[in-house]
Amino acid sequence: MFVEKRLAGRRIKYYLVHSYRKGDKILKIRKYLGQDLSKGELDAPRREAEKRIMEQIERMDTKVFLFTLTTKQIDSLNRYNDEIRIHHLDQREWRKFTEEFVYNTNAIEGSTAQMPDVKDVLEKRKPPGNKEEIEADGVANAFEYVKNAKEDLSLDLIKKIHRLCFGRSKPFAGKFREVEVVIRDSRGAIAHSGVPAAGLAHALDDFVSWYKCNKKKFKPLVLAAIIHNQFEYIHPFRDGNGRVGRLLLNFILMRNGYPPISITLEDRAEYYRTLQEYSRNMKLKPTLEFLIRQYRKTLKRVSTKTEK
Repeated sequence: MFVEKRLAGRRIKYYLVHSYRKGDKILKIRKYLGQDLSKGELDAPRREAEKRIMEQIERMDTKVFLFTLTTKQIDSLNRYNDEIRIHHLDQREWRKFTEEFVYNTNAIEGSTAQMPDVKDVLEKRKPPGNKEEIEADGVANAFEYVKNAKEDLSLDLIKKIHRLCFGRSKPFAGKFREVEVVIRDSRGAIAHSGVPAAGLAHALDDFVSWYKCNKKKFKPLVLAAIIHNQFEYIHPFRDGNGRVGRLLLNFILMRNGYPPISITLEDRAEYYRTLQEYSRNMKLKPTLEFLIRQYRKTLKRVSTKTEK
């Protein structure tokens, strides 16, 4: 930000100016400070103007993807997709993947349900006995739905995924939030704040619009990473955003004929670091590198090709 002076007759008017890029254009936010001000007299109005500009920038940030990528940058990101070898899962592999995915995606969010309990619930050997087992069953139903979904990404699809996951455990299942949300790290410090509730509808509309306009520019792994990360950045539900985001990640992959990915509990800390790199610095490459490693781990855990 900088102070701009403008002559108006015999007067000097002062403005605080913030420049930013939108596409190929350089735009400015300009706030009037006053006229004929001394250096000391500029301090108070400048602080107030800085606050108002930052508030305006925050409101603008509800419009997703303010950054722009050149064709060269898109090509560079798309090359990460070449690291994924398409592997078509057989029936046993699908079952093993579902168990792995449901266990890990819930455990990442703090569920204490153990893998044997998850398997028993998913294979119908026992009915869900507590909230964590109910949510395991719900996430499995949601995964089966996105695996076979014919519809494209939409707000209705996102709400349906949330409702399938949490319809039996959360009273707000399938409803976008009307409150503010923050994500805290292990020390209790705020790691990320979701998009302000007042701008949520606008952010979600832009999210889906961006997807429709840009989905053919990116290869499946890159598109899935962008959609997942931006969904987590927006954080549209009061709770359950992580699980829905990872389901959306796999929805994009499977819809494009690619195998799904299960992010493991043991790699949770690294996963969160990649999300922070995106939310703070709009860096996507850490996520892509992480997902490639997770895909290779997934394939080793679920593949039945070496089983006798």
